[in-house]
Amino acid sequence: MNSSRYVIPFSVDFSHPEDYFIFMFHVLFATSVALFAGSVIIGILATSSLLRQNRFIFMLNTSISDTLTGLSVYYLGLFDVQEGYPSRNGTYHLLPSLLGVNIMTFMFAQFDRYFAVCHPFFYGRFISRPFVTVVCIYCWFHVYTQILIQNIVPVSKAVQIYTFSIISLQIIVVTKVAMTIKLYIVARFQLARDPPGEERENKKESLRIIIIVVICFLILWCPSFVNIIIRQTTPYGLLSRNEATNLFAIMARFNALTTPALYVWASPALRTAVLRAVWWKVLSKNTVRIDFVKHAPYSRKP
Repeated sequence: MNSSRYVIPFSVDFSHPEDYFIFMFHVLFATSVALFAGSVIIGILATSSLLRQNRFIFMLNTSISDTLTGLSVYYLGLFDVQEGYPSRNGTYHLLPSLLGVNIMTFMFAQFDRYFAVCHPFFYGRFISRPFVTVVCIYCWFHVYTQILIQNIVPVSKAVQIYTFSIISLQIIVVTKVAMTIKLYIVARFQLARDPPGEERENKKESLRIIIIVVICFLILWCPSFVNIIIRQTTPYGLLSRNEATNLFAIMARFNALTTPALYVWASPALRTAVLRAVWWKVLSKNTVRIDFVKHAPYSRKP
């Protein structure tokens, strides 16, 4: 009996010059995200002073999601994959839902910063590091439990669940916008009344990071979100050939690169941790290897 093995084709057929650009873009993008977000993970895990701060636990959670998002591009960007209903070579929404983990993490991080600045006594008593860790785990549990249910029920029910998730995301987006405005007001007026000191600067830095990161996330992610809503509710909307050529999906996945970059840019402590724990060690090893090769004694075969 002859058996044929199904091979997933590439996302492009390399019949046009732009096909090579699209393919190489996804290779470079996936590698850059995995290296950069992965460096943030190592930097936080290797620095005990950062792990003692709740805001860096949230950063660690999003960086794990960003690293996995970058690795997912090796499949979503290089092969002919179409998520949704109907799907083609899809991942049952497992890989695209990594951005959903970030959405929920950012929302909880915004509430965390609000209580830390506006209600410090309540925050210091109830919001502990184990509590924040459980919240981050819940973000993964919530997103992927919903995906699991969506994949095991009939298609008609799955579409209803998918529609309900879109409505839930609308509520979350409105909440995030409201919290961003609230945090901006807090950063501008509440902290102005605090006495100068290291604690005030840490609060100011944490608020600045979460505000900038959330704004960039919404700017890059909202076009894809709006297009999904239009496609689900009207006969209009843009439908791409696959995930690799979906400009809106590419913009949304770009958050996996901008988010850790903004973390490192806005936090001197994290920047120092990443340089010390990752890049200085990599550069020092390469320097030692080059120096050894350069000064190795010359030997000639007899």
